[in-house]
Amino acid sequence: MIMSFLQVALGGAIGAALRFGTGLALTRLVPWPSFPVAILTVNVLGSFLMGLFVIFAFLRGYEQWNLFVMTGLLGGFTTFSAFSLETLTLFERGQLGSAFLYVALSVVLSLAAMGLGVALARGLWA
Repeated sequence: MIMSFLQVALGGAIGAALRFGTGLALTRLVPWPSFPVAILTVNVLGSFLMGLFVIFAFLRGYEQWNLFVMTGLLGGFTTFSAFSLETLTLFERGQLGSAFLYVALSVVLSLAAMGLGVALARGLWA
């Protein structure tokens, strides 16, 4: 069990560092400072890489790398890739209603939670 945690931790550290570096590079290269192009790029790239890896690992028998690559590395790079994989899995299973509900609830509840957290923090510390 400890090895599983270490795989996720190591992959997560690498993924987070890659996300930070990608963000720095893109904010210097892209002339639109008010648009979150770095986060958009990381989310799209992470989802693409998750799609590649999930099929590669399944077809080649490398599922033992899932914790390091999918949960750790890509999870540290972008949690959006996990969201994308879960949504696509629901679509592929024919659970369209669940997929749409998952997307809607994820976006709406996450934005509401963020707003609540910001409002609470401002009330407590501002």
